[in-house]
Amino acid sequence: MGKEHHYAATIIWTGNKGTGTSGYQAYGRDHVIEIENKPVLHASSDPAFRGDRTRHNPEELLLSSLSSCHMLWYLHLCSEASVRVTDYVDKAAGIMVETLDGGGRFAEVTLNPVVHVSDPSMIEKAISLHGKANELCFIANSVNFPVLHRAEVHVAD
Repeated sequence: MGKEHHYAATIIWTGNKGTGTSGYQAYGRDHVIEIENKPVLHASSDPAFRGDRTRHNPEELLLSSLSSCHMLWYLHLCSEASVRVTDYVDKAAGIMVETLDGGGRFAEVTLNPVVHVSDPSMIEKAISLHGKANELCFIANSVNFPVLHRAEVHVAD
């Protein structure tokens, strides 16, 4: 194995409405995610599970982590391959399936990056580097479902 990297986060439940978890509807799902020297994230569960729709939920954060990791690897690989990316937007989408016992799991995530490069000669290489980025992404390598990508590459105006 290679070098280890360690991460830490503190999750603090803020949803006690006075009676704790005395009943399923008696408590809020709100919580904060604190990571040293970074802004606090206000989170909750998905609204389908009695969460606050104005806060981030774990499913969105997992999807965001996959998209962000892919983008960062992709930009790294492009810089090494002399592919000049001038714009990158990914509208990632994930599918989570509930199980009969109330649990669930992600079935798949699809990344939909739209990339702009500075020269038409870069398009083919820019498309191919998505596959390598997917292979190297730490987060994609840590999940047990497919992480697909449907990339578009255009020449910047």
